[in-house]
Amino acid sequence: MKNIGLVGYGVIGKRVADAINLQDDMNLMGVCDVISDWRIQNAVRKGYNIYAATTDAEKEIKNTDITIKGSMQDLLKKVDLVVDCTPKNIAAKNVETYKKQGIKFIVEGGEKHETTGHSFSAEINYETALNLDATRVVSCNTTSILRTLGALKRAGLLDYARGTLLRRATDPWESHLGGIMNTMLPEKEIPSHQGPDAQSVDPDLNVITSAVKVPETLSHMHYWNVKLKKKASKEEVVNAFKTSSRIKLIRYDQGLVSNNTIKEMFMDMGRPWGDMYEVALWEDMLKVVGDELFYAYVVDNQAIVIPETIDAIRALTGIEKDASKSIFKTNKSLSIV
Repeated sequence: MKNIGLVGYGVIGKRVADAINLQDDMNLMGVCDVISDWRIQNAVRKGYNIYAATTDAEKEIKNTDITIKGSMQDLLKKVDLVVDCTPKNIAAKNVETYKKQGIKFIVEGGEKHETTGHSFSAEINYETALNLDATRVVSCNTTSILRTLGALKRAGLLDYARGTLLRRATDPWESHLGGIMNTMLPEKEIPSHQGPDAQSVDPDLNVITSAVKVPETLSHMHYWNVKLKKKASKEEVVNAFKTSSRIKLIRYDQGLVSNNTIKEMFMDMGRPWGDMYEVALWEDMLKVVGDELFYAYVVDNQAIVIPETIDAIRALTGIEKDASKSIFKTNKSLSIV
């Protein structure tokens, strides 16, 4: 049983906290943040121990009559590993503290690969993370790329891949703060950063991505054109995707015609926040023409990295050395079937 601390209780952090709390081989010792509003108050209602990231935050939180267990330093003294889910670039600063205190740590995909020297995807490189001091769970889009292309690669089908990403403008809860409206914003550089990011986990992937930010907030959508190593049937490709327990094959002819209908299905399934931990890939849209493959899928940017983070905890702490056993355990706890 390992003791885990969480720094950053935002969109990803609150989900990681709940997921840790579902595991029987790790304890959530507390959550640490600078916020004092409804978000941290919900953490209190769930019974989580609250720690203040700064002295200013401590004053603000105390003003709301929330009991604080201590500072971030106090939390770090109690844990074997810390998961840092703070906003982009903040974690990179916190890392120096973790290193000085000799605490294992995980950062999320907003940070650069160089922050940890290792990037993680459970189905691809779990074993390389065993007992490391640190890793980075790659971003939501990169996670989806590694799952899908990894499945094709394991089946001996993948030659190279070219993908176009339609990226949500902002997280749903922040729609009032910014984002884009009545426009589409292409990323200037090709490849976009997701392709090189995937290669930080699997250097052998021949993948190029381009991305466009679009005016919606529910999810990302990907379109892929893959050159196969040989002519293959649709059945062979579908069977390859089925080797990943974190790819959910969906069908257009079942009414799952858009990201909002897919989200509604997961809400009806009883998932917290309607979270989709899997890549939702359209089976009936998938097309094979000779040695070319075309497919599309949806990525829940708020949820897809949650199971990966739990597996990364097990790998770094050495709780479980077998990737398949960790993935099975995580999937079961999160009701991924």
